[in-house]
Amino acid sequence: MTKIIGLLLLLAMVVQIIKPLGFPGLKRRADFWKLAVLAFVSWAIILLLRDFT
Repeated sequence: MTKIIGLLLLLAMVVQIIKPLGFPGLKRRADFWKLAVLAFVSWAIILLLRDFT
């Protein structure tokens, strides 16, 4: 599951650089770093949840 989420977020980052997605907060090409932060946070939460279950 974490691999799928990682691949989808990586794909979204590439698309954001090519043509901005237009979502609130993602209007410019330079906003792709926000997707990287989202990917890191989601990865960390998934790993923490995996350890506690």
